[in-house]
Amino acid sequence: MNAFRSIRWRLQSWHGVMLALALAGFGYTAWQLEWENQLRRIDQELEERVSAVAGATLAVQDRPAEDRSPREAPEQDERRPASPPPGQFRREERPAPDDPQPRRPPQEPPSQLQGRAGSPPGPRSDARLPAREMRFFEGLSGQAFYYVVWGPDGAEHTRSTSAPPSVPRPERTAALRGSRWRGTIRERFHLAPEGGVLVGRDADKDLAAVRRFASLLAVTGGAACLLGLGGGWWVSTRALRPIADISATAARIASGDLTQRIRTADTSSELGALAGVLNDTFARLHASFTRQAQFTADASHELRTPVAVVLTHTQNALARDRTADEYRESLAACQRAAQRMRGLTESLLTLARIDSGGLAEARVTCDLAQIAHGAIDLLRPLAEAEKVTLILQLSPVRCQAHIGQLEQVVTNLVSNAIHYDRAGGSVRIRTAAEPGFAVLSVQDTGEGIAPGDLPHVFERFYRADKARARSAGRAGLGLAITRAIVDAHRGTIQVVSAPGAGSTFTVRLPAGADHHA
Repeated sequence: MNAFRSIRWRLQSWHGVMLALALAGFGYTAWQLEWENQLRRIDQELEERVSAVAGATLAVQDRPAEDRSPREAPEQDERRPASPPPGQFRREERPAPDDPQPRRPPQEPPSQLQGRAGSPPGPRSDARLPAREMRFFEGLSGQAFYYVVWGPDGAEHTRSTSAPPSVPRPERTAALRGSRWRGTIRERFHLAPEGGVLVGRDADKDLAAVRRFASLLAVTGGAACLLGLGGGWWVSTRALRPIADISATAARIASGDLTQRIRTADTSSELGALAGVLNDTFARLHASFTRQAQFTADASHELRTPVAVVLTHTQNALARDRTADEYRESLAACQRAAQRMRGLTESLLTLARIDSGGLAEARVTCDLAQIAHGAIDLLRPLAEAEKVTLILQLSPVRCQAHIGQLEQVVTNLVSNAIHYDRAGGSVRIRTAAEPGFAVLSVQDTGEGIAPGDLPHVFERFYRADKARARSAGRAGLGLAITRAIVDAHRGTIQVVSAPGAGSTFTVRLPAGADHHA
């Protein structure tokens, strides 16, 4: 047998597949959560800086020229007016009707702008960020951020010196707020009619951290898978060990040693229960083979005697010429031997039918008393020859039975009682009704059965008084056949006996459908 097709390998394969799928699902989920956390953290940092850039740009643009520091004053050239074009990140506040002086728009809280020195604006800057605000964009945790600001016409307005040379402006069709990847660079942007702001940074270190986490998950998952496969192999080997014991024991039994039994230390498990059932089966098989061997030996022994009688008489008759009376005597002896062999053969055929389940024939509701009366009438000549009195106490009682087989039960019990009763004794046959059963009892006044022989009276070819039984031509099969027929009718048979007090055989059969106890 191919080892890889064994139950152990199949269990191990399924266990390995299920374990690998479970670990892969867990690892992918953990990696996905880690990646989403990293991405959320990056986007949150970028979002803070986008808001800071937009707020600081508006604050610089809205302050009067005289309040700006020389570093923050806009650079004048021939191409651009001194003041920012209208609508470029400008917030206008009109004074209330009762408020004669306009109020200056509030600036961003200084607490949001912290860090190291920032980057100066690019050459096209119309509104540079204050130096103290630029320090915020050097980054946290050693990460370098950059920003780009566009005007309403899509032209670049301001950028940090750390920004890449080419940063494409997000399309107008994009969301007002969004994120995008450019290689390993993560960028966050805000779009509005008056322009746009984008902040980004290189996320290569974050991606490397996610890759290291994925590698750690792969290594840990592989180790867990190997550990699980090893544990599964140990568990399957331990769990299937009784099956190996069962196979080995069955092989020894198949080779002819019917005394072998499976060791069942743990009878509480399923395999322990199976081993117990198999042990019971092996015990019954052993007993069956033993009975079969004994049956064959006894049948051969019983047939040997009448065959020897026939051969002896025929050889004597053929050895020399004899008179007609002598020939007649020899033929009569051969006839008696043949009748004995016929009775034995019929009994053996009946037992063969019993062993093969041939007694499962149609049953009808019948009167047990009527059947017993008919069988007893045939046995009266035998009782008179043995000087035994038959006492009948037959009360009508209905039962479910096969009539022919039930007649054989009555005949066997009554003839057995007559043969083993003493001269001048009596045999009492009684039928009665009990709740759910029809009862037949046969009681004799013979010598009884010894306690050592009582458990064996229903065994095949068993005779308590072997010499008397063989001389009477009895093979010891009548009670075995009787018990088999009663068992096939789902009934019971019991015997009560004591030396010198006779014996009583009691048969209980299921009551008929129309019987009411």
